[in-house]
Amino acid sequence: MPAEPVSPPVVVEDDTSGRTARRIITVLAIAAVLPALYLNGRKHDFFDLKIYMSAMNWWATGEPLYDYVQPDPVQGELYFTYPPLGALLLSPFALLRLGTTVTIFTVLTVLAVMVTTRWLVDPVIARHHLPRLFTLTVAVLLVLAVESTRETITFGQINMLLVVLILADLLFAVPRNGRWAGVGVGLATALKLYPGIFIVYLLAARQWRAAAVASATAAGATLLAAAVLPLESWRYWTHELWATDRVGRTDYTGNQSLLGLIHRLTVPQEPDRLLWLALVAVVAGYGLWRAARAARAGDALTGLTLTGLVGALISPITWPHHIYWFVPAVVVLVDAALGARPGSTRRRLWLLAVGVTMIIVYGVVTFQNWDTAPVPTDTLADFVDRNVYVLLGLVLLATLPIRSRPIQSDTLHEIPTAR
Repeated sequence: MPAEPVSPPVVVEDDTSGRTARRIITVLAIAAVLPALYLNGRKHDFFDLKIYMSAMNWWATGEPLYDYVQPDPVQGELYFTYPPLGALLLSPFALLRLGTTVTIFTVLTVLAVMVTTRWLVDPVIARHHLPRLFTLTVAVLLVLAVESTRETITFGQINMLLVVLILADLLFAVPRNGRWAGVGVGLATALKLYPGIFIVYLLAARQWRAAAVASATAAGATLLAAAVLPLESWRYWTHELWATDRVGRTDYTGNQSLLGLIHRLTVPQEPDRLLWLALVAVVAGYGLWRAARAARAGDALTGLTLTGLVGALISPITWPHHIYWFVPAVVVLVDAALGARPGSTRRRLWLLAVGVTMIIVYGVVTFQNWDTAPVPTDTLADFVDRNVYVLLGLVLLATLPIRSRPIQSDTLHEIPTAR
């Protein structure tokens, strides 16, 4: 019997070159969009950084630091509002040429974006076996594209320094029970106050030692500044801290906080402070309850993200450059979507991740010319348009998933679960 013909082996073509080309095109496409996104930010011209440096020069001539004021077409008058420790940190930069200071701040912010994005994304890459260089490159470019980063860079803000301190503390030092756990949060709080919400988070998560260290660090740094700057410290803590009008108008659309939302509804009348405090209590209570659940379940990233969103919502004034916390929220959503079974849950997670990304890239103030004078909110479309970050923050407080198993590769330390 003749032998049956042998079929030739099936040759599977290696698509490595095609895959590489697609990845390069993706990276180049995102990178090509960045200049257009930043072009509109040129109008800021490092405005905040120039205020800081002008205030430092004013102070160096012997004038009272907190008397410095600068006109602004939107906010009216703007003052130097950082705590005395912030003044000590900024004062050496006044010795440099302004262009040199701008370069230093910009480079440090970009480096901070690269480092913190790696901290957030590396665990997702490891869990889901994603191509590391490509995924990190796309992630860094997307973080540079979001409005909070653009506003931080083009205004010359220090927000990413605070983010580095907070993430280093809460992703690494605290879960490992390290001896320095709490120091980063404490220093960030002494520099700009609003990170103090993370001390409350540590208490809610029953991280007693880290909360104590953070409190002691914030107090110690503040007292050190008071020893060097006693007059400025007394004035700041007894008066300037409580004068919210020094920071800007609460009704302005750029203020994406609960108080801003309420004030935009009541213009030209003042907002109802009792209503605001009631909302603050509800949002803070619910958000920190979910954050503590996440921390005790081992999901430190979700815990700190929820806390950051709470802080942005309850602060009297929250500018777009303050709301970095949408970035880790997207990372949590993508990680959860990649790990979910095919079905409605996965689709919902992807839809939310993509929707949040699109909103925070387009932003609230970059491409819209909001009036400089108070304007009432007349329609539902106006309400959504002018409060989109507030509404998005509230949605994420309720829907951001707490990943069910301990996420050991996020924190490199297993925390006992207590659901």
